[in-house]
Amino acid sequence: MEHGMKVCIGLSGGVDSSVAALLLKRAGYDVFALFMQNWHDTTGTLHGDCEWEEDRFVAEMVARKIGIPFYFVDLSKEYRERVVDYMFDEYSKGRTPNPDVLCNREIKFDAFLKCAMKLGAEKVATGHYCRKDVIVNPDGTETFRILAGTDPNKDQSYFLCQLSQEQLSRAIFPIGDLTKPEVRAIAHEADLPSADKKDSQGICFVGKVDLPVFLQQKLAPKEGDIVEVYDSYYDACSQYQKIKDILGSVTVDGKNESLKMITDYISEDKASESAKPGMPSVSKWDEEKIAALSDEELMYVSEPVRYAIKFETETYRSGKKHVRKIRYKENPYGKIIGKHDGAQFYTVGQRKGLNVGGHKESVFVIETDMENNIIYVGEGHRHKGLSRNCLRIDPAEIHWIREDLRMTEGEIRRFKVRIRYRQPLQDAFLIMRRTGLYILFDSPQRGVTAGQFAVWYDNDEMIGSGVI
Repeated sequence: MEHGMKVCIGLSGGVDSSVAALLLKRAGYDVFALFMQNWHDTTGTLHGDCEWEEDRFVAEMVARKIGIPFYFVDLSKEYRERVVDYMFDEYSKGRTPNPDVLCNREIKFDAFLKCAMKLGAEKVATGHYCRKDVIVNPDGTETFRILAGTDPNKDQSYFLCQLSQEQLSRAIFPIGDLTKPEVRAIAHEADLPSADKKDSQGICFVGKVDLPVFLQQKLAPKEGDIVEVYDSYYDACSQYQKIKDILGSVTVDGKNESLKMITDYISEDKASESAKPGMPSVSKWDEEKIAALSDEELMYVSEPVRYAIKFETETYRSGKKHVRKIRYKENPYGKIIGKHDGAQFYTVGQRKGLNVGGHKESVFVIETDMENNIIYVGEGHRHKGLSRNCLRIDPAEIHWIREDLRMTEGEIRRFKVRIRYRQPLQDAFLIMRRTGLYILFDSPQRGVTAGQFAVWYDNDEMIGSGVI
């Protein structure tokens, strides 16, 4: 540790950044705190008043307690332009963005970093649960690595998946080696005002936001149908059958028997009860066969299944007076089961907020058709529409944290991958092609969502990421 180096801690008023500040001070750094405001508008926030004012108050008390200077910066303009406008834009296209990843790339380690450097800081520290180390190359240059946090429940490396080497060179993560209980204990022992503050939920720095309400400010509601898709649809769907055939052809035995297309995954901590004993839980892929696939075939298996179920009406007579009424004819592939107020407010894998009853198991969104404003849903965790084996990242969206480990066209490598923040790491092949980076998972993935980030790791080091 370089004594006397000037470090800016992004102090949020939460316990994590407070303890990070305390540890830096104890280690002999010249520390100052910078609190950033990112939001003015209170529409859609769940607390009426501005939560950030309370946070600022706590942050200021923490800085006073530790004995470090406290500054305030308003970055709400940058935040609105780079994070919020992007979010609205993505939702309007039927994609689901991750504002926290963007906030780190665009704000904390860009606009905020520049502001800290104007105040004389050489490095910026945050309260993220992740670790950083450095490799000194033979030519004396440095390569920075991001490693998962020590606390398995709180590893936040995922949120930093878009940082560059340049940004990492300026970053310090003082609590990456600690667990949450240890951080709380340090805060109590030092009697920090934030010791008992609950973890913040919601979009970073906007406060607790009711997302649908927040989105409705910009995206106009528009009523449409909720269509339930039956299992029989997949038997008749040529796209699904072709995906199955292509994937089956690259398994070790080259047949569909050992192909697994439905996930056992229910939530971050439990697998499906209906995972049949003796059934393979993973597909065993043959690397040579994967290498032989054409770009077109890879593109085909990485696309989500599309739904087009036509509902026809018929007239019938009802009641004693035989009044003529219209109803939908029975359809073997699906049924219109309700109405929604805009496909852009829903995301694949979602089950809350659908308000459809009469089902034994939970009902999940399996596809949002923005063009026709239809939401397709399926019943149960093992519904075929919830699972996918392969996804693609557009060439323009591939980001290597370790530039030196960048894959070249035609290369295939094994990595561990996660497609959402709390997800346990999943084994997968990464296949680099001219048309993009394909991720083929050993186990089918549930609720693959366009707009989210897929992040790949080698052991506990984060290597790269990209937008699905």
